[in-house]
Amino acid sequence: MSEKSEKTSFMQRNNIIRAAVMGANDGILSVSGIVLGVAGATSHTDTILLAGFAGMLAGTVSMAMGEYVSVNSQHDAQEKVRQIQTRAVANDYDGEFEFVQKKYEETGISSTLAQQATQEMMSKDPLVTSVRERYGFSLNQELSAGHAALASLVSFPIGSILPMVAISIAPQGTREIATFIAVIVALAITGYAAAQVNGANKKHSVIRNVIAGIFTMIVTFLIGSLFR
Repeated sequence: MSEKSEKTSFMQRNNIIRAAVMGANDGILSVSGIVLGVAGATSHTDTILLAGFAGMLAGTVSMAMGEYVSVNSQHDAQEKVRQIQTRAVANDYDGEFEFVQKKYEETGISSTLAQQATQEMMSKDPLVTSVRERYGFSLNQELSAGHAALASLVSFPIGSILPMVAISIAPQGTREIATFIAVIVALAITGYAAAQVNGANKKHSVIRNVIAGIFTMIVTFLIGSLFR
């Protein structure tokens, strides 16, 4: 497998993992907010689960379609850039060459070496080179909108199951706190996983995810309590 194929494959895997982690995270957070909000208004388990199930179905479709539209929008933007730079390279090759050379020089490379590097890169693939230096992304490494949508389609309901199971099997007097704890643990896991995929600070990601979840659950439960 070529280096380009390996890089594209890596990006595709990361895209799928990202969509799956975010789908699961949103499923946990959204449905826990729904079931705790409804639990604040009623103690009827069937009503709580029905609301959670409805939220799971709506969220699953919304997340999957959101991923599909988002990635396709990115593709559209990249295609527009491709068209712009194709014309630029064809009509003003010297101007594009000069732009790339200056970009290399701005990194601290000498003028001579920058010119040599630009000559090598532009002679190999002027379109890819000019797009990368002007817009900061590489052509021919498009992510799959379908794969991202499918990952969300699967992971969102999986994440949604946890708060519904927790609130349905816990004893009547402790089910809200049991759900609260279960969701916090799950959000810590998805926050860690998201940071692992993105290369972000794991501690900050976990804390941010958990705090967002706690805030969501408290607010929805209190709002639900107003309708008791």
